[in-house]
Amino acid sequence: MEALYHIGFDDSHGAKYAILPGDPGRVEKIAQYLDNPRFFHQNREYTTWLGECAGEKVLVMSTGMGGPSTAIAVEELYQTGVTTMVRIGTCGGMAEKVIGGDLVIANGSIRMEGTTREYVPIEFPAVADLDVTNALVQAAKNLDATWHVGVVQCKDSFYGQHSPARMPAGYELEQKWQAWVKAGCLASEMESATLYIVGQILGVRTGCVLNTVWNQERKAAGLSDPHSHDNTLAIKAAVEGIRLLVEQDRLG
Repeated sequence: MEALYHIGFDDSHGAKYAILPGDPGRVEKIAQYLDNPRFFHQNREYTTWLGECAGEKVLVMSTGMGGPSTAIAVEELYQTGVTTMVRIGTCGGMAEKVIGGDLVIANGSIRMEGTTREYVPIEFPAVADLDVTNALVQAAKNLDATWHVGVVQCKDSFYGQHSPARMPAGYELEQKWQAWVKAGCLASEMESATLYIVGQILGVRTGCVLNTVWNQERKAAGLSDPHSHDNTLAIKAAVEGIRLLVEQDRLG
């Protein structure tokens, strides 16, 4: 096949598994946790390394920030033969029990973004693959991490979350935020809903593990709000989750 227009490569990599950070700057760090890591390709926001996990080839490719570039990444990786995709990223906590440094494993995502509306009506839920979610939970347990599994909010505007009062639509943003908090939403991020919806439509297994950076709800409540910008634990959980899936897939 010809190299795909956006990610810039074809199916010659031979990988069925991929780990997807948003930030191109994190790709090399993640790849170092794989066996035999090597730079593979770079085009636009899509920086790609190739390595191995439990004897299987694994791509690590950045998706950029937000839904549109994530959708392109999922679509084109699928065309090259990738059928399991795990997002590793960051989030801001929403539930008071979620503290900076905790892992959040998203089994579902609130579709408060625009990309997935061009795939399927809003009533259709954005949910992760159960096998991938279970593998990430087991990975977190194996790493003795503090982890939470549940629903996250997926948004398009970072500043719409952090400065809603100055937005003309701030009344809606603030009311919906409080609704999500009351409903038990764990955290907020920007790519999971797109990953899940596009993956669902293509028949790709998807999952997501996130490092909690901070929690503005804890801060507002006068609770401790430690900040954690170190994604190492989330990276280890994603790689361990891939390893568990490889072993599970071999057993059939």
